[in-house]
Amino acid sequence: MSGPANWCTWTPVKLGRIPDGGGWRAHGRVAGSTARDRSTRTGFDYVHSLVDDHSRLAYSEILPDEKGSTCSGFLTRAIDYFADHGNTRIERLMTDNAWAYRWSLRAVCAEHGIKQKFIRPHCPWQNGKVERLNRTLQTEWAYRQVFTSNTDRADALAPWLEYYNTRRRHSALGGLPPISRLTPT
Repeated sequence: MSGPANWCTWTPVKLGRIPDGGGWRAHGRVAGSTARDRSTRTGFDYVHSLVDDHSRLAYSEILPDEKGSTCSGFLTRAIDYFADHGNTRIERLMTDNAWAYRWSLRAVCAEHGIKQKFIRPHCPWQNGKVERLNRTLQTEWAYRQVFTSNTDRADALAPWLEYYNTRRRHSALGGLPPISRLTPT
């Protein structure tokens, strides 16, 4: 890819899993009642996302946790995704200071010649492009419609990302989608 610098930013967003049959968005909250079955725990999904700073091309996966092996596997798949879309070399990766990013990504970054940078603690705006993607993911994908199962929501991620990368207009890109800034492969 030809761009000023091939920076990518990464941060996950934590979403509550949807119980089969739908949660409160599907059935509403019981008026005046705080009673709910707290014995059934649905847990959380972690939507890991990596955004190319130049093109705003995004790659996301729903994963079960933020552990080191999960993060290094995600980064490897993200590098392959970007390479398939014309960004053959990521020069720098910016993450927050979580243990999983600080220690577990070293080998993957070294293998691919990526210099890892960390944002200052309590300064999420330094990771602004991916933070904005996370907000957009929540409003336009995760909470835009009522899903009746976690699987339905997970299945809707790939088509939404395809739309985001190929057709959704970005004001920062002059009204063009991210794919417009990439060299065709």
